[in-house]
Amino acid sequence: MAKLVFRNSGKVIEDDKEIKEFLNKYGVVFDRWGVERLPEDLRKNYELSEEEEKAIIEAYREELEKLKKEKGYITEDIVILSDKTPNLDALLEKFKREHHHIDDEVRFVVDGSGIFPIKIDGEVVEVHVGAGDLIVVPAGARHWFELDENRKIKCIRVFKTPEGWEAIYNENEKATMKD
Repeated sequence: MAKLVFRNSGKVIEDDKEIKEFLNKYGVVFDRWGVERLPEDLRKNYELSEEEEKAIIEAYREELEKLKKEKGYITEDIVILSDKTPNLDALLEKFKREHHHIDDEVRFVVDGSGIFPIKIDGEVVEVHVGAGDLIVVPAGARHWFELDENRKIKCIRVFKTPEGWEAIYNENEKATMKD
């Protein structure tokens, strides 16, 4: 279940409609696509074959095509972070650094959970996402990503270019997020 946590004030919002309305004011898209249509073995498996990845993407083809048409995205893939991910801690250190992109960061959570802290009006707002949640962090928004205590997440990512996107930590430092 999604929630917003405002770090400065401690305020928490847990209602999906309120979350969506608040984030939308700042260009962040939040939606619920649900995961009920997926067989449990596809949701819970963190070592997917290429065929299984394609099956997950196909289960959301209608929503993905609508999003791609609306926002100009052209490709999607699956990303998995778990204790089985090689160099997980090094990846997480990179993701935890505040950055932005020149493209949107799009994630649909198939399983697991995580936190997208986003700077909004001078405050850090943590967007906690879980299975069934879609988040689109707009280009230019300063943010980072953290796994929560479950230490696993599986998402569909959507991109405007086949190369993906780069994280821009500051004006002099970039990192390709596919490394």
